[in-house]
Amino acid sequence: MKTDAAVIYEEGGPFTIESVEIEPPQDDEILVEIAGVGFCHTDVLARDQHTPTRLPAVLGHEGAGVVQEVGDAVTSIEPGDSVVLSFDYDDQCPNCNQGDVAYCEGFFPHNFIGRRPSDGSSPLSKGDETISGRFFGQSSFAQHAIATERNAVKVPDDAPLELLGPLGCGIQTGAGGVINALNAQAGSSIVIFGAGSVGLSGLLGANVKGCSEKVVVDIQQSRLEKAEQLGATNVINPNKVDDVGEAIREYLDGGVDYSLEATGDPSVLRQAVDVLQQGGTCGVAGAPPVGTEVSLEVNTILAGREIRGITIGDAHPKEFIPDLIDLYQDGQFPFDELITLYDFENIEQAVEDQKSGEVIKPVLTM
Repeated sequence: MKTDAAVIYEEGGPFTIESVEIEPPQDDEILVEIAGVGFCHTDVLARDQHTPTRLPAVLGHEGAGVVQEVGDAVTSIEPGDSVVLSFDYDDQCPNCNQGDVAYCEGFFPHNFIGRRPSDGSSPLSKGDETISGRFFGQSSFAQHAIATERNAVKVPDDAPLELLGPLGCGIQTGAGGVINALNAQAGSSIVIFGAGSVGLSGLLGANVKGCSEKVVVDIQQSRLEKAEQLGATNVINPNKVDDVGEAIREYLDGGVDYSLEATGDPSVLRQAVDVLQQGGTCGVAGAPPVGTEVSLEVNTILAGREIRGITIGDAHPKEFIPDLIDLYQDGQFPFDELITLYDFENIEQAVEDQKSGEVIKPVLTM
């Protein structure tokens, strides 16, 4: 069948919406009609070829929609089910076998190449040209996507499906970073560097965990205002203070229990480590280009401080996404406050608005 999709043909090129061919699902796959899909910084990394995604490609990895067709081996999902699509994993390696699917040993080939890891094929094409169509096991910048039974999460029919896609990556990463990976304790302090969708989702997670002092650092004043609306007890704009670390320590009367680095900037990561009190933990969720290195003061780490790498919020999507939806429906996790909706054909405008900081989490609706 044919479907409309946003295709990237060259490094840093535009998203071109055009009709492409999409195959029926293979045995372990499903065909999903997309209702909404978030735009994420990782899509930019792939577009600009900071990841090994083969071009031409259809990106998109925060999709949500309704299942249209399932492969012969699919048993837990049926046509008509509402699903959120998250990352893919092999479900066979030692980490997957113990439930740590976010740290699957096959994470890169299952998510970044854009092809089926089993045989290098793709469900998308245009004429004789193959188009990478398995980015994060979904390539959901399209009206239809081929996903797998593994990375599709069934969600309630009464949940707002067009808004749920970002739970599959950015929002799951930030919230899970605080709830799962850091496991921030009630009454503790946390500083979040970066007030994008990951950082502000981390703030929502800190609210859920009962953190008492919640500081958010960002250079976008509008995002700091949003952070205050969402429960930050203090906000800091680095352009308006002489020393971010000093401002944090002065506010907290010392170091912080937890920090979350959500910018992908190695200089900011250094700040996030340096503001920790002894025994504090820094969670690293920001994703810079592959090969980025950071410099740290070793004696700072020797004083009992920890650095914790975080992928996709340390989450198992089939368990964590339903939990986040329950919290949302109970009024405890208002992630919709982060979302701005765009028609699919306005994808380039959504990209520019996110880049400028005008919006936090663009979601394309079909």
